[in-house]
Amino acid sequence: MSESVARPYPVQTAGRAGGDPFEPLSVGAMVDRIADMAVEKSAHPCGFLLRSLVGGAMVGFGALLSLVVSTGVRTPGIASLLMGLAFGMSFVLILVSGMSLITADMAAGFFALLQRRMSGGGYIRLLVIGLGGNIVGTLVFIAVCAAAGGPYLGAFATRAATVGAQKAGQSLWTTFLLAVLCTWFLQTAMCMYYKARSDVARMGFAFYGPFAFVIGSDQHVVANVGFLGLPLLLNAFHPSAPHCGIAWGLGSHGLVTNICVTSIGNLVGGTLFVALPFYVIARLQPPERQQVALMGH
Repeated sequence: MSESVARPYPVQTAGRAGGDPFEPLSVGAMVDRIADMAVEKSAHPCGFLLRSLVGGAMVGFGALLSLVVSTGVRTPGIASLLMGLAFGMSFVLILVSGMSLITADMAAGFFALLQRRMSGGGYIRLLVIGLGGNIVGTLVFIAVCAAAGGPYLGAFATRAATVGAQKAGQSLWTTFLLAVLCTWFLQTAMCMYYKARSDVARMGFAFYGPFAFVIGSDQHVVANVGFLGLPLLLNAFHPSAPHCGIAWGLGSHGLVTNICVTSIGNLVGGTLFVALPFYVIARLQPPERQQVALMGH
């Protein structure tokens, strides 16, 4: 998702709380700021596609590291904790660098749609470009890792096959609900990132979202491309790598099936459970100037 932290906040919020530069933005200002970024992305589709490609590679980076640190760990809770700690940095990289992640774009574009600053067709185009770019970026990254082999064979390949099989082997209903929970965690953290005004707070919120959904064993469409695609590609480049029972296409253990189900679940979680409540809260709050006046009394 998309914009360097260096961009200044709206002028009208700078003087809040007695001039405290670290006072968080109001919910309304936060919603406006996130919607602004979605509108900007929609207006520059080529740049948005490139940012999505790089963002997908960053997610692949997080998936790879999370598998590396959990290889050989036999205690499930400790393995999940290590995976979350390693994966959490990927969302920090995406937010700080200004790259794009489709699950964040789902919520951001929905803000713009609710504000009538983006059409339904524009929102769908945003989702298609963002998801396509993320998937391709992740696949390119994990393909390079799989082709390299070396440290990504042996115990690592067994761990990758185990994690991939676990994610692909869940029922469609379970996968959908875990995808809803994923973006409920992740996009709440994203909103808090853009509400915060100190770098330390932003980094903490950006880290916590992916940290939480990985520990919770939830389903994220782009992360799953890494977790399911890596064992498939390892086996394609190195036939001796473990078979995990995952297929590329449709079916109960298919990567395409998982992408479709998790995309819908992530969309529901990010829009209905995060963007919509924040939008309603922003509408119910008094205007920014009125808030400042009330605080002055």
